[in-house]
Amino acid sequence: MSEKVSVELAYGRSGLTVELPSERTTVVAPAHPQAAPDAEVALRKALAEPVAGPPLRERVRPGQRIAVSLCDLTRPQPREAMVRALLAELEGIATRDDFTLLVATGTHRGNTDDELRAMLGDELVETMRVINHDCRDPEALRPMGTFGDGVPVWLNRHWVDADVRITTGFVEPHFFAGFSGGPKLVAPGLAGLDTVLTLHDAARIASPQATWAVCEGNPVHDDVRAIAEGTGVDFAFDVVLNREQRIVEAFGGDLLPMHATAREVVRELSMQPVPQRYDVVVTTNSGFPLDQNVYQAVKGMTAAATVVEPGGLIICAAECSDGFPDHGSFREVLASEPTPEALLRTISARTETVPDQWQVQILARVLATARVGVHTTNLTDEQLRTAHLYRVDDIAAAVEEELAARGPEARVCVLPEGPQTIPYVAGDES
Repeated sequence: MSEKVSVELAYGRSGLTVELPSERTTVVAPAHPQAAPDAEVALRKALAEPVAGPPLRERVRPGQRIAVSLCDLTRPQPREAMVRALLAELEGIATRDDFTLLVATGTHRGNTDDELRAMLGDELVETMRVINHDCRDPEALRPMGTFGDGVPVWLNRHWVDADVRITTGFVEPHFFAGFSGGPKLVAPGLAGLDTVLTLHDAARIASPQATWAVCEGNPVHDDVRAIAEGTGVDFAFDVVLNREQRIVEAFGGDLLPMHATAREVVRELSMQPVPQRYDVVVTTNSGFPLDQNVYQAVKGMTAAATVVEPGGLIICAAECSDGFPDHGSFREVLASEPTPEALLRTISARTETVPDQWQVQILARVLATARVGVHTTNLTDEQLRTAHLYRVDDIAAAVEEELAARGPEARVCVLPEGPQTIPYVAGDES
C-alpha cells in the first residue's frame, strides 16, 4: 500500500482530515503569517498613520453623521474589533449616536439579530444603530448618476446622506473582481439591485480579465473603483487575515492607495505557482463562514479550475449549512438548463442580467471544463445533481478511484484553504 499524506481541509467550523497518496499529491497552501502581536494596536495605527491622506481624527468634526460599511456574515471580517477601533480613535470627536453601521449585503439576505450579535457582539448591537442594506428596497436608495462604463448607480440612502463615509473590510483574492475589500464595500455592497446587475452582467463576467488578483483592466473592478471614487469615500479601513482569521496587518487612509497597498500584501501571501495541471483538484471554500452555501463555494471551485486538466475532476469540501441557499434565484437558474453549455448560451443571449446569474455563469464555465463533486453534510446527491454537481461522501476514495482510472501518471492537487490560495501554472501569463 502506498504511503499516505494527511491533509487538513478547512471545512465548516471543525475542519476535515483526508489521507491521500503522498507520491501523487501536491498540497498548495497560502503563506501562514503570524497574527499581529496586538490587534488593537495594529488597528489603531492604521487609523492614525494611514497609507495615504490625513489621519482619521483629522477627517471628522464633532456632530457629523458617520456611516460605516461592514461585510455581511458570509465574510470573516473582524467587525467588532474594527468598529471598536473607530470608536476609540474618534473618542472626544464622535459619539456612538453619530454612527450608523451598514451591513453591506449586496444582493445577499439581511443578517438576523442573532447573526448581527455574532458579528458585532451584544453590546455594540444594543448601543449602536445597525442596518442591513436592502438592494431591492427603493425607499432605501438614492440615485447617484452614471459611473464607469455606463453603470447606473443607486446607493444606500444612509450612506449617501452621511457627512463621513468609512468603508471597513478585509482583503482576499476574488474570483471575478480581482480582490475583495476596499471599493467593493460601496458597490456592490451598498448598491441597488440594478447597479449590481450591471456590474455583474454577462459581458463583464466573461472577460478574461475578470478573474483572480486582477484589478486594473478588469471591467468589474474598474467600474467598482469608479463608483466608489466618484460618489465619495472619506476613509477606508481594511485588514489582512491569516488562516485562523486573525489580523496580520491593518491598512487605512484614502481608498484607492490603501486598497492597492493591502492587495499587494495579499498577492504575495496567496498566489502560488505549480509545475503542471492536475487530473484531480481537491479544494474548499476556506471553512466557516465562507462555506455556508454552494453559492459561496463557487469561489473554491473556481480556484481549483485554474489548475485542473480539461475533463478532470474537482472535489469541493464545503459544509453548506445554508444549502444552496434557498433564498435568491441561484438554484433555480442553475437548474433551468440541462447542461452547463446550455446555461452559458442562455446567459450570453440574455439582454438583461437576472439576480445570481453571474455566479451561475462562473460555475457553468467551470463545469464546462471539469466535473465537480461536492463533499457536504447538508445536501443530498439528488439536490446537487439538479445543479449539475454531485455528492462525494468519501473524498479519499473518490480521489483514489479517479487516479486509478486515469493511470499511473495522474496527479492530485489539494487547496486546503480554497480561495485563500490561488494557484497558477508556472510560466502561464496569469
